Amino acid sequence: MYGRSTATLLTALLASTAIPCAAEVPAAELPPALPWAGKSLALALPADSDDPWITPAEREHLLRTPDYDQTVAWLQRLTAAAPELTMTSLGKSGEGRELWMVIASASGAATPAALTASGKPVVLAQAGIHAGEIDGKDAGMMLLRDLTVGGELRPLLDRVELLFVPIFNVDGHERSSQFGRINQRGPERMGWRTNGRNLNLNRDYAKADSREMKAMLAALAIWQPDLYVDLHVTDGIDYQYDITWGYGGDHTYSPRISRWLSTVLDPPVRHALTEMGHIPGYLVFALDGDDPDGSLFKWSAPNPRFSDGYGSARHLPTILVENHSLKPYPQRVLGTYVFLRAVLEAVAANADSLAEAIAADRARRPKQVTLSWKIPEDRPPERIEFLGVTWRHRHSPATGADTVEWLGEPVTKTLTRIEPTQPAITVRRPAAYWIPAAWSDVIDRLKLHGVEMERLDAAREVEVDMYRLTAATIADAPYEGRVRAELASAPAVERRRQLFAPGSVRVPTGQPLGELAVLLLEPQAPDSFFQWGFFHAVASRTEYVEGYVMAPLAERMLAEDPELRAEFEKKLREDPDFAADPRARLGWFYRRTPFIDDRWQLYPVGREPAVNPNPHP
Repeated sequence: MYGRSTATLLTALLASTAIPCAAEVPAAELPPALPWAGKSLALALPADSDDPWITPAEREHLLRTPDYDQTVAWLQRLTAAAPELTMTSLGKSGEGRELWMVIASASGAATPAALTASGKPVVLAQAGIHAGEIDGKDAGMMLLRDLTVGGELRPLLDRVELLFVPIFNVDGHERSSQFGRINQRGPERMGWRTNGRNLNLNRDYAKADSREMKAMLAALAIWQPDLYVDLHVTDGIDYQYDITWGYGGDHTYSPRISRWLSTVLDPPVRHALTEMGHIPGYLVFALDGDDPDGSLFKWSAPNPRFSDGYGSARHLPTILVENHSLKPYPQRVLGTYVFLRAVLEAVAANADSLAEAIAADRARRPKQVTLSWKIPEDRPPERIEFLGVTWRHRHSPATGADTVEWLGEPVTKTLTRIEPTQPAITVRRPAAYWIPAAWSDVIDRLKLHGVEMERLDAAREVEVDMYRLTAATIADAPYEGRVRAELASAPAVERRRQLFAPGSVRVPTGQPLGELAVLLLEPQAPDSFFQWGFFHAVASRTEYVEGYVMAPLAERMLAEDPELRAEFEKKLREDPDFAADPRARLGWFYRRTPFIDDRWQLYPVGREPAVNPNPHP
């Protein structure tokens, strides 16, 4: 059995409360660390162990984490010695590094077909989507050891398969220094939040701009895991919990999965962590960081840009784990180890009910799909017991204002917790979407997500509903590598007969990924391709008019159409700016002629109306 001296690791924990910095740079002023001496301290090998399978992090008292090359070399050595393990590359990063995944299977299964044939549930856990938050990598390496050559957990692989991505953001991982996260207690050197193109991978699931995310989405479609675990380290307020997690609530797109996670998986995992001396909690954030006793926001995966929001939309059970950044690195790594081990045990013991929950949600076809959520207006917020830390306001001469000072003493409070569970914007699910061949980048993104579609081999004229985006606005600054667009109000709908060229696609929504298609193609959805800037070109006006042509035509229109004259005169009376602008006046007439571009501001994706089998309910 693997273990280590509790006193030795406690000494390392105490040392980890002050992260070394260069002499000329002042150390970050972190709040006092809460004392901790959990039973999980015995899970790690002592730094002076002669065991050949000690991990690089254990060799450094769990204070330092290995770099990319050291990590890969250790995993390759372990894989060569353990017949249960196989390493496969999911693709390459922007800087050319392999994105490795380790397959752990008792039978040595190394392909998606072999895993499926085993009949066992598959868990995919990824670490380092934010590369400074790397606890999961070191915990996962220890776990792989104990599932194989260590022997202690080997029987667990008889009941469950594990896919482990040790470093998702490999390029950010190698942008490493002791100045990575100013509010995080270790490791001594850590990677960067974003990838080589400065993209945050946990904002990229829907738009899939990065090479790393393209590789991961392909892996999810090919390997078909039954549970997806995304390992992070959170920041924000101080509290006693050292590990928290969240997922889409039962009001979102996968209610059966959510209920399975909360009633079947959560209880044994929380019990396992508590038994090993950790303090598990629900993932919350303070609405106002300057008032830690104010309302807490319960994380509930609002959009598919995030891992757990994406999982909810595609009916893939997904857990977003957030260790607490102010807890020492050894404590966080060991808590992650216990969490992953408990998750594997819970999935192995409840594989049938998990499969039933997934099947039930993938079979759902709600007529109305919620695009965004808001805080309920008709019921009071929830009151919860919260294991917090004492604090006070202190005036800062640097800022000239009061700032929060954490005092390091545990305290139990009753606080308000809110969650956006009420639909804010909904749409009726169409029978299908029609995407013109010209928008091939959108079609390719949908294929990457695994959305089913029918490609036209010949041109076809189709009657569809289309949106006129007159209320669209473009952001002033880029976000995540794109200039986003928004709609100030719901778009007008036009029924049109539209010709779709060969290569256009029909995307039926009566498929397991139907909700995901809706969220990507409805322009009012916050993570739609429209709002991520894929359709900016439709906002560009490309044909114009000359005054010497339009002025006499406008005069004739006024003379021949009394209703138009009345509308024009009303506009002149009510809009002085318009009345004083000759070009605006000519444009007003131009838009009422057949010469105007009828595709200007027209969203090119058509909606095939759903057939109502009972038009008179």
